[in-house]
Amino acid sequence: MLKIQEIREIIKLIDQSSIEKFSFESEGTKIKLEKKSNTSPTLHQTEPKNEEPAQQATPVQQEVKREEPVKAAVEESQESSTSAPATTEDSSLHKITSPMVGTFYKSSSPDSPAYVQKGDSVKPDAIVCIVEAMKLFNEIEAEVSGEIVEILVEDGQLVEYGQPLFLVKQN
Repeated sequence: MLKIQEIREIIKLIDQSSIEKFSFESEGTKIKLEKKSNTSPTLHQTEPKNEEPAQQATPVQQEVKREEPVKAAVEESQESSTSAPATTEDSSLHKITSPMVGTFYKSSSPDSPAYVQKGDSVKPDAIVCIVEAMKLFNEIEAEVSGEIVEILVEDGQLVEYGQPLFLVKQN
């Protein structure tokens, strides 16, 4: 059976995509997501016959409804954090974006120094941060050679798929 956090991640991914219907089946558990235009995904989950489906389905649907205010708050924080650099942005700046939804970390542990700081030079294979998604720590590489001009997110901040994390002035 899927955990609530896993279901939330699936919902976020479906919500951000153009997929309108999604179904998943594993070990007798079925999940069906349907998205209508201008609304959030609807979750239908059926459990194996030996369990009571009403016990799991109701809390999951309540969690989906609670997700909307959180998502709105994240979008507002993205707008406020990216509005300042946008005014000074020029075509020579490369955006390093998050490849997934997760939590941004500037270092490998709280006691370790940050991978990069503003003003540091990076190469394409240099690790600039970690994005944690579903207990997996994913190292994010710079993708280009250049200098870190701006760090757009804070340590421990939730980031969305495609959200800019760094601005790099390419060499």
